[in-house]
Amino acid sequence: MSVPYETAYEPPESPEPLSPEEHLERLLGRALNSFDLPDVTLRRLDQALAYDSSLHSAHHSAGLHRETYRHTWLLADGSALTLWELVHNTGPGSRPTYELYLDEEEAGVATARLPLPPDTPAGDLPVVLQLTAANEPAHTYVPDDSADHARRLLRRAENPAGAGRPGEDMERLLRSAFAHQITQAFGRSALSGEARLGFSLYEHAFLLFDGSEVSLWEVEHTATADGRHMCEVYVSEPAARAAMERRARTYPVSRSR
Repeated sequence: MSVPYETAYEPPESPEPLSPEEHLERLLGRALNSFDLPDVTLRRLDQALAYDSSLHSAHHSAGLHRETYRHTWLLADGSALTLWELVHNTGPGSRPTYELYLDEEEAGVATARLPLPPDTPAGDLPVVLQLTAANEPAHTYVPDDSADHARRLLRRAENPAGAGRPGEDMERLLRSAFAHQITQAFGRSALSGEARLGFSLYEHAFLLFDGSEVSLWEVEHTATADGRHMCEVYVSEPAARAAMERRARTYPVSRSR
């Protein structure tokens, strides 16, 4: 559903439509993570000739809501550049929170981490698989471009080969994934020196065409020498948690603060 340029995010008292540059300034001004956007992207948007936005997906449940918007600019060289905005009220005080992402995949990962059920594509019902292994929860899988999601997840992993990282056999297996679900298994942050040390663990569960289920375990953390964000992926939860423990020992939290 396209949102006309003249009315996208415009208050009723606005005397005239915003320019493409003003739309960008408004988006950057309210996004919590605008500093994550590359400078080269912002420089390209400085030359925008036109702007349009559309509602990509939405979910409303028990007072909680979230929407994903596609914001597209036409550039002077004839190309188009799109940013994805996630809007939700799942944070403290239910205040609106705005986040910006460079591609749909990043926005989708951020959306899946919110405490809201996933979208159900029109005409599709969730595929429910009851796992029989002891102490394993049931997963509700939603058909999606899951093989591509697995490929992107493995591509951004920075941990070296071996020591629990998925190999080529796992990559080949996940090509038959047609549905997946992301759940957060762990999250923690604390101060280490002048920086905030954070760890998060996510399970990416995939449903394959033969009915079998495979999970990858993603560790996101800032336990690096320069405090930058890092992603690691493992084939099992024990391997992922062992990696977090190793990182925590390498960059221990300062007790003096």
